[in-house]
Amino acid sequence: MGRSEELFTRAVQHIPGGVNSPVRAFAAVGSTPRFIRKADKQFIWDVEGNRYIDYIGSWGPMILGHNFPAIREAVISAAGSGLSFGAATEKEVEMAELICELVPSIEMVRMVNSGTA
Repeated sequence: MGRSEELFTRAVQHIPGGVNSPVRAFAAVGSTPRFIRKADKQFIWDVEGNRYIDYIGSWGPMILGHNFPAIREAVISAAGSGLSFGAATEKEVEMAELICELVPSIEMVRMVNSGTA
């Protein structure tokens, strides 16, 4: 049994279907999901050490690839102020203003999560 199979066996004990998104469920496929260990640029590696080209792109388009240095540093810097607040922040106002400035047809934006369960 490989490491992904071991992790999946553990996961189904505490996570419905063994995954945290119905989109990643493998019951209909008749296999076990690959458990990812790391990502860099266009590649992801599973816990067995296999390297794959990431055609999925995480939760949306990773235009610059995984772990892009400038983005990684910006995330590390932002995390120094806290990870999640559940309240309004200055950064979200700045981001909404930038989106409306860059795309003139957008008058207002609302930023929410994807809604997947």
